[in-house]
Amino acid sequence: MSRVSRRSPRTPEAPDRALLARLAAELVRLAEQDRRLTQQAQTTCATLPLRRVAACRRANTDALRTIVDRHGWPTTRAVGERASTAALMILLHASDLALQLSCRDLIARAADDGACPAVHHAFIADHCAVEVGQPQFYGTRINPDTLLPYEVRHPQTLDERRRDVGLGPLDAQLAQVRAMRGPDGS
Repeated sequence: MSRVSRRSPRTPEAPDRALLARLAAELVRLAEQDRRLTQQAQTTCATLPLRRVAACRRANTDALRTIVDRHGWPTTRAVGERASTAALMILLHASDLALQLSCRDLIARAADDGACPAVHHAFIADHCAVEVGQPQFYGTRINPDTLLPYEVRHPQTLDERRRDVGLGPLDAQLAQVRAMRGPDGS
């Protein structure tokens, strides 16, 4: 009689401290590489830097997907604030909406448990809402053409929701965005 091996569905592994430290360092390295390439692309008109940014973001998305599949969302509690924020940046730059939506839910649970800052959930929740054509809840996504937020759900209570997750008033964010753009809008 032959034995049939039945595998249980894959669950995230419980990583040890050394593994978490390596994951944290890798997430920070990947996000920093994206930041550097993006900065280079913004200072030149050539298409090569833009292709490098796109390739970097594809590779970063693949790496993040692997990390999430194996270990779950890299929370602040697990990998530290800098690495968890780096993971969020990688996720926000990913072109994989399905990954963003599934991670949004993981981040929401982590924020509810105190394992991740609530502001992380605010950014990915708004990003996903805008991407699927729904109003955002926290007003974190700004239209680069108008320098105004994309549509916001219940705008009369927006600043209260923003305060609840650690964000300042929307007017302050808009003033900062406009100041970074310069007086001529460029």
